[in-house]
Amino acid sequence: MKLLIIVDYQVDFVVGSLGFPKAKTIEAKILKKVETYQKNHDAIIFTLDTHEEDYLSTEEGKHLPVIHAQSGTEGHELYGALQLIEGLRIEKTTFGSIGLLEYLQRHSYETIELVGLVTNICLLANAVIAKTAQPNTPIIIDAECCASYDEDLHKKALDVMKGLQIDIRNRG
Repeated sequence: MKLLIIVDYQVDFVVGSLGFPKAKTIEAKILKKVETYQKNHDAIIFTLDTHEEDYLSTEEGKHLPVIHAQSGTEGHELYGALQLIEGLRIEKTTFGSIGLLEYLQRHSYETIELVGLVTNICLLANAVIAKTAQPNTPIIIDAECCASYDEDLHKKALDVMKGLQIDIRNRG
C-alpha cells in the first residue's frame, strides 16, 4: 500500500492570514492525485497546523507573529474540496509532526508521497520525519503539488530534499 500525506493544505495557508496566490493554484493537482490514491485503495493522511490562543507567546509565534490555523476557526480547516476527502487527520503544533512520526513507526508503506504547503517549512520538516521513520521506503515529493510564498525558497527546499535522497518529481 502507498501513502499520500497532504501537508497543511488549510484555509489560512491558501486564502487566509498566511495565504499566497500560488497556494490556490495547486488544489486541482492535489485533488487529481487524491483521486488516484483513492482509486487504488491507498492511504491518505492530512497534517493540520494547529495553534491555540497562546500562539503569539510560543517560540514560533515570536518569529512569525501572524495568528493562523487556530483550533476551532475556519482558517484551521482543510481548504476547498479537500474537506470532503476521507483520511486520517493529524494535528501538529509545530512544523514537523510527532504524531506523524509515531504513526509511520507503526505502519509501513511501499512509498510515501508528500504534497501541500509550505515547501520550505512544514513540507520539508515532515518529509524529513517520513525519511527518519521509514529510511528504506521511497519518499516522493511532487513539485507541482507543493508551493511556497517564496519561489526561491521553494526551489532550495526541493534541492535540500533531493540531497536527503528524496525523489523530487515534476520539477519543471
